[in-house]
Amino acid sequence: MAKYEFNMQRLFLRHILADGARIEADRGQANYLLNVLRLKDGDYVLVFNGSDGEWLAKISSNGRRDCALQLMEKTREQTAANDLMYMFAPLKHARLDYMVQKAVEMGAGSLKPVMTQHTQASRVNLERMEANVIEAAEQCGVLSVAEVLAPQPLSDVLDVWTEAQPGRRLLFCDEAEGTNNPLLTLAQIKEAGPQPIAVLIGPEGGFSEDERDRLRNLDFVTPIPLGPRILRADTAAVAALTIIQATVGDWR
Repeated sequence: MAKYEFNMQRLFLRHILADGARIEADRGQANYLLNVLRLKDGDYVLVFNGSDGEWLAKISSNGRRDCALQLMEKTREQTAANDLMYMFAPLKHARLDYMVQKAVEMGAGSLKPVMTQHTQASRVNLERMEANVIEAAEQCGVLSVAEVLAPQPLSDVLDVWTEAQPGRRLLFCDEAEGTNNPLLTLAQIKEAGPQPIAVLIGPEGGFSEDERDRLRNLDFVTPIPLGPRILRADTAAVAALTIIQATVGDWR
């Protein structure tokens, strides 16, 4: 398990982080540090930007409106970006927020909304998704911030998969799979050797028969079940990422 400070507040910054740097916090960050967290001049936080590691920073402030962060020392070296791609049919706001946060906590390196025939949410707020990614990274000690990718129709993603994602195996979570046990299929993937993985979770109404037939006929797709019960899409995300990370992912 990564060694990091559990009790100290962490803050994501969109700045280059280097020894001795002094960074002016933006208005929202200053308000959060000084008025929400009630931190004061001379207090410390941990900061990161997704590429320069994690740093201990000292707050410099003369009031409750503005502050600067003085970088003191690097506390953790930058980790490599996670390679696991998580693809999903968008949900309504609150449940999508939850799903994005849990995907980041479970180690997804990129998040890709895909529009299926039964997708209920017609729009995706990418800024809100990015905010949830950052919040999860701040709270869980994550150093490599997951990439939020633009939404596309599932059919378009599949059309260019072999060119856009060469060698990547797509694990298609299919509630209609003939078995309830995903471990047998994942064991076969593990035996085939290391390969990049993408996970696809469908909408609340499930995949259409046309979508399911197409997915099952693509060489780069492997269908897996998620047990004997029907799961909500946000629950399915946690279940799928858990078993995949434990068998063919970075938990091994």
